[in-house]
Order: sequence, then structure tokens, then C-alpha cells
Amino acid sequence: MLLPLPFDVPVDPDAPEAREWLIDELSKQPYQAAKPNLVDLLAQQILQWLGDVIDWLFGNGPAGPTTDVPVWLIAVLVPVVVILIVAFLLYGLPRLNRRSSVTGALFGEDDVRDAASIRRAAERAAAAGDYSTAIAELCRSIARGLAERSLVSTYPGTTAREFGRRAALAFPAESGALETAALDFDGVRYLDRVGTVEQWTAMVALEKRLRTARAVADLETAGAAG
Repeated sequence: MLLPLPFDVPVDPDAPEAREWLIDELSKQPYQAAKPNLVDLLAQQILQWLGDVIDWLFGNGPAGPTTDVPVWLIAVLVPVVVILIVAFLLYGLPRLNRRSSVTGALFGEDDVRDAASIRRAAERAAAAGDYSTAIAELCRSIARGLAERSLVSTYPGTTAREFGRRAALAFPAESGALETAALDFDGVRYLDRVGTVEQWTAMVALEKRLRTARAVADLETAGAAG
């Protein structure tokens, strides 16, 4: 005897019910696994863009040139474009006037601050009337600033006087001021001398001049003693 078949299952759902069925079906694992990820979508966009570029170069695009482009030119341009795109994805847009990241020993002390941070610390000390600390900090800022510009490097064991002598090769017009700055640093740092407002003012003027001055020589190529 044949059993009665259940005819109560709807075979003609309305729009909301059909949408719900579709969402439930697509949410299952096999469909989700087959979805393209971000890399796939990005690769598709790049390939489509390269295809559009090639069509334009061959004159097949809507605004393409009327003359044929040599195949060798395409062979050169496409890899270059791909390299540029990959570099952009990995490193982002290049920053103009990028300064190198310089940290490490600075006149006998480990210091991870950049030149601007050290300069602000010097200004705070000066505002508080502590010119000894201010002078020492601003001398460090000068050294760190020239290192960030890849002009004069400092290494473990580099003294303020040695730095001053090497910096004077890059800025001959400032040789006297650099020597004085090094002596002032040694005085407040090692000889327990009290810094004066006159020393601070002279150091500030030197730092401002060096910050915008153009060096006459690149000392990085010459190396530096430790």
C-alpha cells in the first residue's frame, strides 16, 4: 500500500521566504569557503587594471591611441607597473624628505629619542631655569639631528668633542661654535659646572642654524671613529 506523500511543504514560497532560504543556503560552510578573500579581490582588480592599460596601449580602449605600440614596450611597462603596485602594497606611499630612524648611544648614554624630542626636553629644562640640563640636552639634539640627516653619525664611545670636530668638516663656518658647544657640554655633564643663560642662548642659535644649513660634505661616506 502506498503511503500518502506529504504535500504540505510549500513549493512556491513568497519573496521574503525565498530570500531567507537563499541566505540560509549561502551561509553553509562550502559556500563560505568558496568566497574570494581580500587578496583574491585585490588581485582581480589589479589584473583588470593591467588589462585596461594594455587595451589602451594597443588602441583597443575607448580612448586609446591610434598607433600600434611595440610589443617590447608592453613587455617593459607591465613588469614595471606590477613592481610599483607590489611596492605600494607593501610599503605604502613614500614620504618626501624621509629621515632615517636613529637610536642608540649618544655621548655615553643610550637614548632612543629623536632630535625633536630631545630639543623639547631641553626647552622644558631651560624654561624651568635648569640651564645645565638644557645645554646638555640641546647638544645631544644637535648630534641626533645631524645623524638623522645622515651627515654625522655617533657611535658608542663618541665624545662631544669628537662629534664637534667631525661636524665641523661638514659645516666649516660653524667650527668655532661647535667646539664651544662641545666644551659647554663637557662642562655641565662631567665637570659639575653650572650652565648659564648665555651658553644656552648660543647653543639655541647654533642648533637652529645647523637644522636648516646645507653641509659641504657628507661624512657618512668617510666613516667615523668609535
